[in-house]
Amino acid sequence: MNFYRFAVVTGVIALAIPQGWAQTSPKRILLPNRTLKYLVVPPRVESLEELVTKGEWYGRLRLNTFRWDWKEPVYREKDGFNLGTKDNWAIGAGASLTLKTAYYYGLGATVDAYTSQNPWHMDRSDAAIVKAGKDTFSRYDAVDENRWQMNVIAQLYAEYRLRKSSLKYGRQKFESLLTKSNDTKMIPNTFEGVSLVSKDLPEHTFKLAWFTKQKLRDHTRFHDVITYADRSFTGLDTEEKLLAAWANNDDSGGHRGLSWQNFVASGKSTDHDLLVAEVWSRCLPSLRAMVNYTAVPGVLSYATAEAHYAVGAGDFTLVPGVRYMRQLDNGGGAVGGASVTGLIGPYGAASGQSGGYKDPNSLDGWLVCARLDLKSSAPWKLRLGYSHVGDEADIVAPWRGFPTGGFTRIMGQYNWTANTDTWMLRGDYDFGKAGWVKGLTAMFRLGLEDYDDNKKVVIDGKEVALQRTDRNVLQLDAIYRIPAVPGLQARVRMAFVDARKRLDGIDPSYNEYRFEMNYLF
Repeated sequence: MNFYRFAVVTGVIALAIPQGWAQTSPKRILLPNRTLKYLVVPPRVESLEELVTKGEWYGRLRLNTFRWDWKEPVYREKDGFNLGTKDNWAIGAGASLTLKTAYYYGLGATVDAYTSQNPWHMDRSDAAIVKAGKDTFSRYDAVDENRWQMNVIAQLYAEYRLRKSSLKYGRQKFESLLTKSNDTKMIPNTFEGVSLVSKDLPEHTFKLAWFTKQKLRDHTRFHDVITYADRSFTGLDTEEKLLAAWANNDDSGGHRGLSWQNFVASGKSTDHDLLVAEVWSRCLPSLRAMVNYTAVPGVLSYATAEAHYAVGAGDFTLVPGVRYMRQLDNGGGAVGGASVTGLIGPYGAASGQSGGYKDPNSLDGWLVCARLDLKSSAPWKLRLGYSHVGDEADIVAPWRGFPTGGFTRIMGQYNWTANTDTWMLRGDYDFGKAGWVKGLTAMFRLGLEDYDDNKKVVIDGKEVALQRTDRNVLQLDAIYRIPAVPGLQARVRMAFVDARKRLDGIDPSYNEYRFEMNYLF
């Protein structure tokens, strides 16, 4: 059964779920950013027997299919593994089951188990080249054990609630500027540690967390919060190098120079913690403001301020917004260098070259984002966004919270490398509000991304780019919340990327297609 036939068949089956399964009042709903809003939560109880008996079970069935079409696929094979840019696809079908206990004098617990099954998949030798669909399976497990399914307890925490405050300890989701569950595939990004979220002060939300481990969406084990690879690459064959890279923090927004090998060479620890402190305020009319501090002690830290102000203009509302982030080098630059590729800096393959960076051994950097939203009572709204990354270091962000998110970040685009400018136009349309199709919404994003062409090095006599090529990106999304079956929704996503050719003459342009189904019960 090919990819397209499978997508069509599963879509038809999902749409044909008997209405008898539907709930008149679902326990939770799926928001457009794929976070969950709980409508039914367990009560407070006064006896231990009711801790579980009055708890709540929540279920979710999900399907994700992906197709990636390169304009000019490049075949590159080594030791039996494809390391090029071959057209690729992936399919994940799975579920999650959540138990939230009742709260015994404020004390409760949550366990959240996930499974992602891949009955149809590419060959083991192609695991390294799967793009967006890689989060439906674990590349490590596929290569190591030829295992194409994931079964994970992604959340398991104890919780204490007092008034409007929640203290959690254990495995958990945590939503902040740079840490997100980013649950757009099969299994969320989660962390191990302790967190506190409080809304006791009116019009304010305080968040504080200290995490010791992270589990990315395509991992079945928890790992370090920033270290790339779990051992030295020296003397390893291709399979061993792939497994070493995928065993630790291999997120696309991470820094390849902050590796196990480089931390050891510099005499530093390979075990790190992640500290997050954030405050959102609505204390002034029409104003939403945020300050955030995030740090990996001994490596780097971030200080960010953000504000949005609503202004009435007749039948319309204008909402200008701005974000400023400062990335501070606390020792990481001397380990990995200024480029997230890890090619420059003290231990990079191009060590001794600046790569076009003012200080190749520093991670000091910054970015500024601005946007203007136009809203009305009409079924549409528009957003114009802009971002500029300072011409210092690349911004490091491996925790699934995107530095340009909400301003200029488009599906699959990482536009927070040094001296990058991006313009984005976004439009949303609610067909139900317009009286056409109840439950159907659509969105487009058009982005113009200008990367720094001077960020390059010479390795073995060849010029190698340290950043992406300039590109124009069009993304189209549609979400259909099926009225006949509350809790069931379908989502289609497409991206069309027209990119400038690379230094080697290859055109990295591509088209990407995604189809998603979710049923909450």
